[in-house]
Parts: sequence; structure tokens; C-alpha cells
Amino acid sequence: MTIGEAYRNASRELAEKGIPDPAQDACLMLSHITGFSSMEIRLTKAESPLSSEQEQRLSSLLLSRAQRIPLQYLLGEQWFYGRPFRVDSRVLVPRQETETLCELGITFLQKRKAERPAVLDLCTGSGAIAITLQCECPTASVTASDLSAEALALAEQNAALHHSPICFVQGDLWEPLSNRCFDLILSNPPYIPTEECRCLQEEVRQEPRMALDGGSDGLDFYRRIAAGGWKHLTSGGKLAVEVGDGQAEAVAELLRKEERYRDILIHRDLYGKERIVSACSSEP
Repeated sequence: MTIGEAYRNASRELAEKGIPDPAQDACLMLSHITGFSSMEIRLTKAESPLSSEQEQRLSSLLLSRAQRIPLQYLLGEQWFYGRPFRVDSRVLVPRQETETLCELGITFLQKRKAERPAVLDLCTGSGAIAITLQCECPTASVTASDLSAEALALAEQNAALHHSPICFVQGDLWEPLSNRCFDLILSNPPYIPTEECRCLQEEVRQEPRMALDGGSDGLDFYRRIAAGGWKHLTSGGKLAVEVGDGQAEAVAELLRKEERYRDILIHRDLYGKERIVSACSSEP
């Protein structure tokens, strides 16, 4: 079987199983198996043969994907901000829209007049945010925290992969951070309302529930972040959180009610959706 034939057959099989973007998934599977780029799969290498071992690996991937296991888990990798990150069922798959949160943080650090700015990634998961900030701003001192020991173990692997000297701590939000203060705090916390977790796409339902469930209205973590965030910000420090669809104004209001923040702003992501809410600490 040639690569081109395998690509067409896999695309058709995935489409018949109701898999979203079947052609893209088929291409990524073949790229993973052969080492060829997406363009080579579709064009220049289409007539190249697959080995019997490669055909078997493709069949195995197709069978698992038909069961709606996220493709990123099957391939063990997700690209984020131009870098590959290891992912599996221990962590949420990093999304492209979260890159907007990183962009905001990087811009802030570039303007911040501090020799070694302190950064915190709260609810780090795979470590994608923390590692991206450290790679893009190498003078920063980055801490990443998560309640899940399993997620932190994978995040540590990703940090080693990218040679990022991240300090990882385990605990529930602010609990393990004591009296530490940071110039920048970023977080992509769980924000799906509990009832809606049951109706998510099948692939998303296979991601860790604790990384998705934000309580009855999806705002539980934002209440706690808003209530404690100002205690952990340096003077003029910035807090920025990713939010779900339709949540931006409600989260901004939580920050306003604290009366400990200023310059509360809502930012749109690459798709034009209100995705990030940021605020600065009040001056002493």
C-alpha cells in the first residue's frame, strides 16, 4: 500500500466513524508513522510504499481513534507555541487559544523592569504555559503548580525536554505558595460548568475531569483566584486568566469586587473570542 492510498483509506474510515477533521487526523497519523511532513504525505511521497509494520501501526491508531481517544494522546504529543509537548491522559491537551495568554504574559515581562521577574503558572497541567514563558523570557524565574501529582510528573518531563529550569510545586491553588509573591501570575483553570461536562465532545470527556470541571457555574476557581491573587502579586504585578465562552465579564466582575486590582481588561484570542481577563495589583 502506498502512502497516498493509506491516506485516502484512513480519511474515509475516520469519516465513516464520525471523527471530526478525518483528513487532518489521517495525515497526522501517517506523518507520525513515517516521519514525513504533511505536505510530503499529500504530495511528494504519496507514491512511496508503507512497510508492513507501518501498516499495522496505522491500523492500531485508526482503531483507537475510532473509539474517540484524542489523537494527541495516541501520538503522545501536541505542539504549542512552536514547540512539541508530551501529552497523555494525565493532562488537558494544550489548545491554540491558550497561546494568547502566553503572548500577554511575554509582552508584560518584556516591559517589566526587573532583572529576574518571578512568574507563576497556576494549574499548570502539561506545563506548556510555564515552559513557554521560561523559553521566551529566559531571565524569568518560573514556578508552576498543580493539585495533580500525575500532571506535575508529566510537566517535569516536558521541562526537561525543553531544558527549562522550572520550580514545580504540588497543592491546591494558593495553599503551597505560602507568602511568595510574583510579578506575573497566569492561569488556565477548570472552567466548564459541572452539568456541561456531561455534554462535551467525546474526545474532551476523556481528558482529566479535574482539569475541566469549574463547579456549578464554571466560576469556582476564578472566585478563589480573585480572592487570593492580590496577596501573591508584587506592586504593579499582573494576573491573567483564561476563561470560557461567555465568562469574561463575570470573571472581570469578580476582580472588581475584590477592590484590590486595577486596569481590569478583557482580551480576545486568535478567533476573536473574549478569552483572557487580566488585572494589575493596586499600588501600595
